[in-house]
This record gives sequence, C-alpha cells and structure tokens, in this order.
Amino acid sequence: MSYTKSADVSNRSRVGHLDIDQRAPKSARWLNESLGVTSRKRKWVGVIWVLPALAAYVLFVLFPLGQTVRYSFYNWDGIGVATWAGFNNYVQVFTQPELISSIVHSFILIVFFTIIPVFLGLIAASLLQRRRQGAFTTVTRTILFFPQIVPLAGAGIMWSWMYAPNGAVNGLLRAVGLGGLTQQWLGNFNTALPAVGIIGVWLSLGFCTVLFLSGISKVDPATYEAARIDGAGAVREFFAITLPALRGEIVVAVTVTVIAALESFDVIYVSTQGGPGYATMVPGVEIYRLTFLNQHIGAASALAVVLTILVLIVVSIIQRVGRGRD
Repeated sequence: MSYTKSADVSNRSRVGHLDIDQRAPKSARWLNESLGVTSRKRKWVGVIWVLPALAAYVLFVLFPLGQTVRYSFYNWDGIGVATWAGFNNYVQVFTQPELISSIVHSFILIVFFTIIPVFLGLIAASLLQRRRQGAFTTVTRTILFFPQIVPLAGAGIMWSWMYAPNGAVNGLLRAVGLGGLTQQWLGNFNTALPAVGIIGVWLSLGFCTVLFLSGISKVDPATYEAARIDGAGAVREFFAITLPALRGEIVVAVTVTVIAALESFDVIYVSTQGGPGYATMVPGVEIYRLTFLNQHIGAASALAVVLTILVLIVVSIIQRVGRGRD
C-alpha cells in the first residue's frame, strides 16, 4: 500500500514535473520573445529620439568639415571657378612664416590659457576649501567666475581700454611708482602677445577655480580632518588629498582651456586683430583674414584642417596621459 502511494505520489510528481517542463519552454520562449520585441522597440525608439540631433550634427558639423577638407585642395576666391591645387595649400601652411608663426603663437597661448590658470586655480580652490562657507567664499567665487559670463568680444574691448596708454594698467603702475614701465602694451611687439595672454588668464582662472572647488566638495571632510589631526599642514593636504582627488577635474580643465587657446579668435581679433604686424596672429584670425579679406579660401581651409588635426592630437594626448591609469 505504501509502495502504491509512493508510486502515485511519484507519478504525480513526474506528471507535474513533466507538465512544468512542458510549459516552461513555452513560457520562457514567450518571455524571451516579448523581451526581445520590447528591447527592439526600445532600441528603435532611442534611434528615433537621436535622429534630429544626429541630422543637425551631420548638417552643421560633418558637412561643413567635409566641405572645408574639399576646399583645402582647391584654389578658390569664393566666387569664381575653383581650380585643383593638390597639396599646395598645405605646403603653404608649413612654409609661409606668417602661417607657421600663427600656429606657434597659439601654442604659446597655452601657457596663459591653461598652465597659469590651472596652477592658480588649484591654489585658490585649496585656500577657499580651508575656509568655512560664508560671505567671503561666496563673493570670491562670484568674482572669480565673473569673466565666464562676459562675452569674449566684450572682454577684448574692456582689456583694450585697460591696456591703453592712459588706461588702468598704466595708471596702476604710475600709482605704485613704476611709471617707467608704462607703455602701449598691445602696440609693442614684445609685450602684445603676453598682454593678450593675460586676458586668457583672466578668462580661464574662474572656470578652473570653480571646477576644482566642485571636485574638492566631493572629498569627504573627514579625510581632511583626519589629516589635520595627524599634523598635516596645508601643503601636505594639497599634495596628499586635494591633488589626487582633482585628477579628473584637472584633465577637464586642461582639455577645455587648451582648446580655447588653440582656437582663440574673439579676444585677439577685437583687441589686436593679430598685430602689431604678426605679433599676436593666431590661426583663428589668420583663417578669417585669408577667407574674408584675401579671398584665399583654399589656404584658409588648409590652415583650418591643420588646426583641427592639431587640436585632436593635443586633446588625445591630454586624455591619454590624464586617464591612462583608469
């Protein structure tokens, strides 16, 4: 009897097991098919949402970029018939002294747009981090970030006034007894490029400082407190805690400011227009001059392509060096 019951139970279990096994593949297939359909629908819905932005990117970025590369192989004045020039326009970029100097000037400006602001921004952020939140830190942040909301053309005009013979810079030098150093800063071949670079420092410092302060705010305050309990000073805190924690922000700041230096146009065009002579000429202003003043579309396009390649190379190196250990 017990064996019969056991057999019945075993049969029911087997039947139930078989029922489950027979139903399971169907439900699994149905579930997988349903999930597959949902996944495919989601995929196509995502593509549809991306299409307008992708169309705008192709129309306003990729198409002009392709046209620029195409024009760089032609001699064209923008109106008449374009004639094939091969690589002659690229040869001009690397052989004409004024075109080479414009590229060199843009790399010199990296010192003012990137290295000095990042260095000063790290110091400013570290000092502000050590102070308690209050009116002083808020006002300081606002003052440092103020240049970011000023249009670049407006900044160029403002600094042109400040660099004028009777401007604020010379007035300040006279006030502190350094009247012998006064001069026309933007009109001197030796001081024009550093003077323009100072404008770059003024523009980039606030961005770097606020970015670094944002990065410092993510560090657990207990880490700083523990370091201070262990007797660490401000310098030790900076190198042991702050600097390693800001690695990502430093990479972002360097990338953004290097691109701003290599592609600078507004400030230099408004303040010096590349002068005196070619003392402050940069590729952006040179491309404008070749295109709209000299009607050398091919040479301007070749310089633009070379500048784009240089920017991509420099940014790639920065990203590789900055995130190499991630």
